[in-house]
Amino acid sequence: MLKSISKTLLLFLFCQGALAQVAQDCTDAIPICNNTPINGGTNGFGSDDFYGATSSGCLEQTTTGAIESNSSWYRFRTAVAGQLGFNIGHNSNEDWDFALYRATDCNDLGEPIRCNFFDNSEGASFIGVGEDPTGDLDSVHFEDWVQVQAGEDYYLFINNFSNVNSGFSIQFTGDIWENHPNTALDCSIVSNLLGPPITACEGENIILDATTSGALGYEWYMDTGSGFQLITGQVSSVYSPQVSGQYRVVVSTPSGSEISDVQVGFNQVPVTSTLEDESVCYDFDMIFDLNAKNSEALGDMDPQSVMVSYHASQQDAVAGVDALDKDYMPIGGTETIFVRTTSLSNPDCYDASQSFILNSIETPVLTFDQQVVICESVGVLEIGETTPDPNYSYEWESGEQTPSILVSEEGEYTLTVSNESNGVVCETVRTVSVTISNLPAISSIDIEDMSVNNTVTINTETSGAYEFSMDGGEFQESNLFTAVAPGVHRVTMRDPHGCGEVQEDIVVVGFMPIFSPNGDVLNETWQIEGLSTLNSPIVTIFDRYGKLIKQMTEFDPGWDGSLNGKPLPSTDYWFKLSYIDEGGNRTYAKYLQSHFSLRR
Repeated sequence: MLKSISKTLLLFLFCQGALAQVAQDCTDAIPICNNTPINGGTNGFGSDDFYGATSSGCLEQTTTGAIESNSSWYRFRTAVAGQLGFNIGHNSNEDWDFALYRATDCNDLGEPIRCNFFDNSEGASFIGVGEDPTGDLDSVHFEDWVQVQAGEDYYLFINNFSNVNSGFSIQFTGDIWENHPNTALDCSIVSNLLGPPITACEGENIILDATTSGALGYEWYMDTGSGFQLITGQVSSVYSPQVSGQYRVVVSTPSGSEISDVQVGFNQVPVTSTLEDESVCYDFDMIFDLNAKNSEALGDMDPQSVMVSYHASQQDAVAGVDALDKDYMPIGGTETIFVRTTSLSNPDCYDASQSFILNSIETPVLTFDQQVVICESVGVLEIGETTPDPNYSYEWESGEQTPSILVSEEGEYTLTVSNESNGVVCETVRTVSVTISNLPAISSIDIEDMSVNNTVTINTETSGAYEFSMDGGEFQESNLFTAVAPGVHRVTMRDPHGCGEVQEDIVVVGFMPIFSPNGDVLNETWQIEGLSTLNSPIVTIFDRYGKLIKQMTEFDPGWDGSLNGKPLPSTDYWFKLSYIDEGGNRTYAKYLQSHFSLRR
């Protein structure tokens, strides 16, 4: 997010067409006493302020073999306590470094408290302390904020690493400038008659006041790049400059002449171009890239000289506060975005006259299911939007123009929902896959018993995905149950889509498929294991013709293969098992393998 402009009170050292006012040596450091922009550029470094040292903090030797190459020094004294930062603006193809010293003597600078020596391979336009004014929160060219106390002295060293040098700017930032815009720095360190350098916006009235007690006369001079020239007719103690340049006053007094120079720079006021209104399809988490509007706002202005910010109100735009994130999340509906264009050379030069409408058209949000099942017993189902929006239009791929339709066949049905506003159509497309689910039906149950791990398998001849449960337990997709204890069990088969379920009661018991009552003591009788788990069980044995042979309860020792004391022949015999169910009724067990063989 772009930094709030009101929290970036700027001191600029770059001016169009004016001679540089810089100090190459620390002992001549230019005093700064307020946040007024001043101009400058560097050429050479005078004497070596580091006395042959190869490093100072992060600073290292440059192409000159010394720490300095094209340097300028500034000094200031804080008048209040708080957070301090600054931005050093420069052309993106230049490599600048800086160091900030908390010191009162150039001969005892100590180590810098903030320092940056990164090369500018990224093509950045700012280095400094605090936050990059372009909004780049990850810039390696910015160091942490400085917490200052009132009455502290600082020296700021700025150096151009190579000989490529078109000047630079300094923009002071931090809450001390927001809370104390006119008294953040101590002006007692400035002794120049005309005061510190001045930067203003084009058309602004600037007064240079050289009033001196007992003065005999005044002469004013101006240098716009070709040396100082007398300003004819200007003999008053005050003068109002109209163009950027270096100005000089010569005050004649009884004791001689006093000369004072000051640099004045006028910065162009941006003029924001008209921006087109925008209509976009709105989703809950959508992002609107405000950067895409920059070229419209700038028009013919240089994006390297003018910054564009966007605000939620005209008041914020004028004040330069609470800039919207360039990755803006619209609030939905119609909103006005206010635009501010600000001179990077002087943030007091701005235009906040333009705005544009951002119309966020709601993209239809569909909530109906994309996978639906028609129960065989029902035969028809309504699909689509059952709570339609009257502002939307609906159209099915099959031609119907209703929010929902009735379907009875399997297949895929596609609905397009549209919301149109200001010629922009926002659409959402959803396809519903319809399947038909058959009623569940148990065709047979396989019971594998007479083992430690009795198993039950539920079989069905109907197609579809079903779930199975035993004795009210959790449903499972598998139709196989293992480790089933002997006794009566209730198995349930259901359709997972709610199309019905069926239940069957089964009995898990064990019996031998063959027995041989031949007097060898092995398998002499036939009986059913597990009858004791049933309520009043009765086993009835028949021959193949249905003749009753034997009835047994859980207390009988088994059948010995005889009828009325006479051995019956080797053949197959059948049986039925009945018991009293939970309702008190005698019930015959289903799904038992109900025949066995007698062998002699």
